[in-house]
Amino acid sequence: MAGLAVLFAGLMSLPFLVPHLGFLALFGFVPLLFMDTLADLHRTRHFWWWHYAAFVLWNAATTFWVCNATVGGGIFAVLANAFQMSLVVACYRFGKRFLPNTLSYALLVTLWIAWERFYFSAQISWPWLTLGNAFARTTALVQWYEYTGALGGSLWIWLCNLGAFLLLLYLLGGSFRSLSVPRRIALPLGYAAVLLAPMALSIAMYRGFEEQTEDRIDVVVAQPNFDPYQKFESMTQEQQNAVLLGQLRDALASRQPSAPHLLLVGPETFTSDITLGAVSQSPTWQSFQAFLQDYPEANLLFGATTRRFIRSQQSPAPTTRHLRDDLWYQAYNSAFMTDARGREDVYHKSKLVVGVEMTPFPKFFGKIDDMLGGVMGRCIGQEEISTLRVDGIPLGCAICYESVYGEFCTGYVRKGAKVLAVITNDAWWGDTPGYRQHLSYACLRAIETRRDIVRCANTGISALINQRGDVLSETDWWTREVLTGTVSTSSRETFFVRCGDIVGRVCTYLFLLIALALLLRLFIRR
Repeated sequence: MAGLAVLFAGLMSLPFLVPHLGFLALFGFVPLLFMDTLADLHRTRHFWWWHYAAFVLWNAATTFWVCNATVGGGIFAVLANAFQMSLVVACYRFGKRFLPNTLSYALLVTLWIAWERFYFSAQISWPWLTLGNAFARTTALVQWYEYTGALGGSLWIWLCNLGAFLLLLYLLGGSFRSLSVPRRIALPLGYAAVLLAPMALSIAMYRGFEEQTEDRIDVVVAQPNFDPYQKFESMTQEQQNAVLLGQLRDALASRQPSAPHLLLVGPETFTSDITLGAVSQSPTWQSFQAFLQDYPEANLLFGATTRRFIRSQQSPAPTTRHLRDDLWYQAYNSAFMTDARGREDVYHKSKLVVGVEMTPFPKFFGKIDDMLGGVMGRCIGQEEISTLRVDGIPLGCAICYESVYGEFCTGYVRKGAKVLAVITNDAWWGDTPGYRQHLSYACLRAIETRRDIVRCANTGISALINQRGDVLSETDWWTREVLTGTVSTSSRETFFVRCGDIVGRVCTYLFLLIALALLLRLFIRR
C-alpha cells in the first residue's frame, strides 16, 4: 500500500513540477485504483487513511511552497484539499457497494469533476491542482482546451486512467483470455483511441494554428524586483517609483516602434498611496503623470493597493476596518490604466485569496477576526468583470490568483477584451515551483481564450505568451529586468468563451442523476 501511495504521489506531482511531463497524469491514478482494489480483496480496515495519505503526499509535493508565505495557511491548504479529494474517493467506495461497476466508475469521474467545477466558484477555493492543469507545461497536447477548458483535461485524465487500470486488471487477473475475441480487440483499441486521439488532434491543431491579428501593441514590461518582505524597510515609495520609471525610460530610449500602440506594464500592488475618489492626489500617480508627458503615445498599466474612506459612527459593513473615531476604510487590490491625459481606468481584483485578502463569510468570521486583532484580509472584490483600454482597445487584466480560474477569465473576453494581461507578485513564495506553476497556468488561459497575454511579475517570471500558449519571451527569476515585444489583438471567440464550461456542467448533471439512482437503490433495499 505504501509503495503504491508514493508511486501515485510521484506520478501526479511530476507534471506540475517538471516541464513536458503532463502525460504522466494519464496513468497517475492507476496506483490509487489498485490500492482501492487491494483494499477490497484484503478487506483493509480504515482504508480511508491510506488514500488520504496519498493525497496529502501529492498536495505537499506540489504546493508546499505556500508555507513560504504563510506556514499555517500552507499546511491548511495541503490537508484541507487532500481531505476533499479523499472525500470524493470515499463517496465512490460507498457507492460501488450498491451500483454496477460501470455506474460506480461514472460516479467517481463525474463527482470529481463536479467538485472541481464547484471549487472554481466557491468562496473558499484552491483549484491549483485541478487535474487539467497537469498539462500547463505540456500545452501542445491540449490545444483543444479552446473547446473544453481545463476540465476537459480532467475528464481525459480520468478516462485514460480508468482505461489503463481496467486493461491491466484484465491482464494481471488472467481474465483477458476469457473475453470474446471482439472484446479482446475492442478493449485495447478503445483505450488507445481515448489515449491517443486527443493527442493527435491537439498536435494537428498546434501545427496548423494561425494566429489572428487585428492590431498590434508594443509592450514594455518592467520587473522591478523588490523583495516584498523588505519593500518598505529598504526603499521609500518615491525610490521605488524612480526605479520603475527608470526602467521604462531606458527601454523606451532604445525602442524601435513596430506597432501603432504602446503599453507599459508594472506589477501587482506596486504602490499603496492611492485613495479612491482622490487618485490625482497620490504622489505615485503624480510622478507617473509627469513621466507620461514625455511619452504621449503610451498607456501605463500598474497595480495598486487602494483604499476608500467612509465616515460613519458604526461599521458600514463587515468588510470595513476602523481607522480612528468615525473614520472607516475599505481596501482593494486594483489595476489602473492611465495615459498622458490623466485617464483613470480601474479594475478591482474579484477573485481574492482567502485569509490573505478576503475574510470568508465576513458576518461570522469578521467578528472572530476582530477578536484576533485583524489578522485576515478584508479586500473588496469587484462584482462584475470589466476591461481596461489601450487607445480604445479593450484589455482584460487578471490580477495574480485570478489567472488560475479559466471560466472566470473568459469573462474578460465576453466583455470585449482583445488582449489579456496578468499582473502579479509571486515573490512571497520564494524560489520554489509556485511561481513557475503560476506562469504556466497563464498559458492555458491563452489557449482557452486564444488571446495573447502580457504577464508582469514583480520578481519574475514576466513573459509574453501567444494565442497558442507558447511563451515567446520571459525574464529570469529575481532579477531587475525589462521585457519588450509586440502582442497581437483578436476579437475571435472560442467555443469555451461562448459556451463556458460544458464539461463541468454535464458531469455535474450526470453525477446528480447517478446520486439519485444510488439513493433510490438504497431506498428500495430498505
